[in-house]
Amino acid sequence: MNKTTHFGFNLVPETEKARKVAGVFDSVAERYDLMNDLMSAGLHRLWKRFAVETSSIRKGSRVLDIAGGTADLSALFVEQVGGNGEVWLTDINNSMLTIGRDRLLDQGATVSVAQCDAEKLPFPDDYFDCVSVAFGLRNMTHKDAALKEMLRVLRPGGSVIVLEFSKVWKPLQRLYDIYSFKMLPAMGKFIAKDQDSYRYLAESIRVHPSQEELKKLMQQAGFERVEYFNLAANVVALHRGYKF
Repeated sequence: MNKTTHFGFNLVPETEKARKVAGVFDSVAERYDLMNDLMSAGLHRLWKRFAVETSSIRKGSRVLDIAGGTADLSALFVEQVGGNGEVWLTDINNSMLTIGRDRLLDQGATVSVAQCDAEKLPFPDDYFDCVSVAFGLRNMTHKDAALKEMLRVLRPGGSVIVLEFSKVWKPLQRLYDIYSFKMLPAMGKFIAKDQDSYRYLAESIRVHPSQEELKKLMQQAGFERVEYFNLAANVVALHRGYKF
């Protein structure tokens, strides 16, 4: 019997999720950055800068940006690691990756780019000083497998940072639901011309593990000293863990 997994609120065969998620991001790629700015009132840029600063990378560090999409984090990492550092921008989706690559080229940034699956990373063991994933883990079919791959390619002493939507502060839940399931799809319809994809994105947040559940998943994958930082009334959480 085929195993199933969540695609938003729906259950689909595990073998179909990656294709369905690809369809979502192929559709929204051109308006993705604009929608992020509108949906978060620009706050996503502060969250991402906080994530990079929390990673504690230094000049000369090697960084792997997984599900890096339009390269917001990669651009910030390039500033941090300097000319002797190494940043890899990766994503499973070619539409998103192409936009991110072109953006970095326009900025004159030196970044390596690879289209790859986070569950099967094409990198050697113990290579990177930091591995990041921002707003991408919830779209992965096997989060446990992806986390184990992140651990594998991370060098001893290195850190992983996971920036993701999480469980909102309870008093705000009702307003957050109205925003997520009424306003967000409407914005997707009129701005990105795709209501269904933004409905899926809202649903995917609700079925993603809570702060404590994700912390346990990371610990089970082998990360140590796992902690998280709640941002914007818990709308977003940044998790950090280490490999020793």
